[in-house]
Amino acid sequence: MSLRVAVQMDPLDQVDVSADTTFLMIENALERGHRVWTYHPEQLAQENGKITARMRGLAGLTREQGRHAKHHEAETLDLSTMDVILLRQDPPFDMAYITSTHMLERLHPRTLVVNDPAQVRNAPEKLYVTGFEGLQPPTLITRDPQTIAEFRARHGDVILKPLYGNGGSGVFRLKPEDPNLDSLLEMFFASNREPVILQKFLPAVVKGDKRILIVDGEPAGVINRVPQDGQVRSNLHVGGRAEAVELTKRDREICAAIGADLRAKGLLFVGIDVIGDYCTEINVTSPTGAQQLKAFTGVDATAVMWDRIEAMRRG
Repeated sequence: MSLRVAVQMDPLDQVDVSADTTFLMIENALERGHRVWTYHPEQLAQENGKITARMRGLAGLTREQGRHAKHHEAETLDLSTMDVILLRQDPPFDMAYITSTHMLERLHPRTLVVNDPAQVRNAPEKLYVTGFEGLQPPTLITRDPQTIAEFRARHGDVILKPLYGNGGSGVFRLKPEDPNLDSLLEMFFASNREPVILQKFLPAVVKGDKRILIVDGEPAGVINRVPQDGQVRSNLHVGGRAEAVELTKRDREICAAIGADLRAKGLLFVGIDVIGDYCTEINVTSPTGAQQLKAFTGVDATAVMWDRIEAMRRG
């Protein structure tokens, strides 16, 4: 089976070939004989009900950083002629991102969009997980300073972060004696009109923040991301260290609690974050960690994804 695949992503020329999950997805697709085009969200267009994108086909891909992608000339193509579209640009999850999901929703499911754009739009990472009782640590989402102060008084040691942030950006730990809460709220609220999110600090984070990749509702594998000494952010691109780890009984319980809902919503490739006994986020926009998982365990979650996509297209 040869599929026509379009990938909506950040510039392919700029990705880290040794770490980027979308790169591994594309590499797998080409090895399976699929034809692949890439484009940026800004190159989407809608006219008289037709959704097009100015995109470049891939003539080849290597793991030589800086020379890894060989493209054909750009062309404008009707996205309805594609078999599969991978929705893989990084957040921020802003109105531009949301607009692209509205456009792609017009194509899905006749053209299979992974993940389902309507469900991506309805499942922001830090909000979606709140629908599963008992999975999160104590969590507050609000813009009200009084409610924030009361939550902090109850829990003492808390994490403050933007509701629609990504990659560990803007994450702060506030110990009970830290005087900076008011200043941080002023900073957050001056830049946007969105709520913030507060969570009770989980000491287990020093042992790592697990990334579990889930394909079609089933866990494909897990890696642990350990923060640097004295840090609370374990994201790999801000200095976290990846290490091999096994799924625990609690990890499997968390996956089982959300798996059926992910499958029903067409959220085919998902990454969840687990600290201790709690799931802190369900990442559906452009989850990462597949290259690290493959390096440490030999499990290629993107190959599992393509197996499922090919089965769905055979239908």
